[in-house]
Amino acid sequence: MPYNTNAIPPRKEPTGQTQLPLTRVKKIVQQDSDIHMCSNNAAFIITLAAEMFVQHLAQEANTQTKLDRKPRRNIQYKDLANAVAHRDNLEFLQDVVPKTTPFRKIKATASATQSRLRATNTSAFGNAIAEVEGEGDGEGVGVREREGEGETESIEETR
Repeated sequence: MPYNTNAIPPRKEPTGQTQLPLTRVKKIVQQDSDIHMCSNNAAFIITLAAEMFVQHLAQEANTQTKLDRKPRRNIQYKDLANAVAHRDNLEFLQDVVPKTTPFRKIKATASATQSRLRATNTSAFGNAIAEVEGEGDGEGVGVREREGEGETESIEETR
């Protein structure tokens, strides 16, 4: 595997311009009841931090896209979910960006569970009816409580 010999680009100095709208960020900050006032400089720094976070998340998702068997040019939700699942520093987003399950897999699991429940309920219901009607195997197990002692013991009944 060839080594990356590209030069590291120099850090960009803040120019006072942001990609995210500063007023929107200030409105979001003001919705927090713990913060009474937020200066323009603080809102600017929060905006820059949000931009850097979005850039980092997009770079990690792009890395996941390139690792796919068939690399794509567009980042999809599954790439973001994989980046969150595989990177320790993005672990806090697992509740917000969960991995998805294909619908056909969910449908197959649900139908298997339903058929298993139907089979269990049908056999249990059939056994209960047979016991009530006296069509059982002739032997049943009952429970009798001894008076005063609060203990139970199993007894066999024959019909």
